[in-house]
Amino acid sequence: MDGYRPRTEYAGHAIHLMFALALVGIGVAFYDSYAIYNGLQLWCPPPIDGCNTVAYSPYARILGAPIGYLGLAYYLGMLGLAAGLSREPFSPGLRWVALLYTAAGLCASIYFFYVQRTYIKAFCVYCLISGVVTVLLFLAAIRHFRATRSGGTR
Repeated sequence: MDGYRPRTEYAGHAIHLMFALALVGIGVAFYDSYAIYNGLQLWCPPPIDGCNTVAYSPYARILGAPIGYLGLAYYLGMLGLAAGLSREPFSPGLRWVALLYTAAGLCASIYFFYVQRTYIKAFCVYCLISGVVTVLLFLAAIRHFRATRSGGTR
């Protein structure tokens, strides 16, 4: 059959993508967290120059913790989840957790984008990168979930 790929191959691609995206997210969140922890100004490439406005706004903390710290925790959790999926790609529990975890991250990213647009009236390039990474993680989790739903054959 020309063009046929077993679902396990699609599942493997999705897991690799989750690993890579989690690492990108960790890098972005680490930079943001490091700068905030040390009271440094974030480098913000033009034309998006609102990084520091966003990072040091009153909306940039949840329960006193900078959002960058929560993002770092989220992406580290995603890295661990991808590692678990690489060992047990057909685990019903891990499949559902990955789907729900990335959906929660997507909802948080949508909310943070809304806050930047509506209340802060500035955008942070690192937040936007994180949002794109989160959307891609959600899509990879959907792809993995679909590829592993029937035991690995198409």
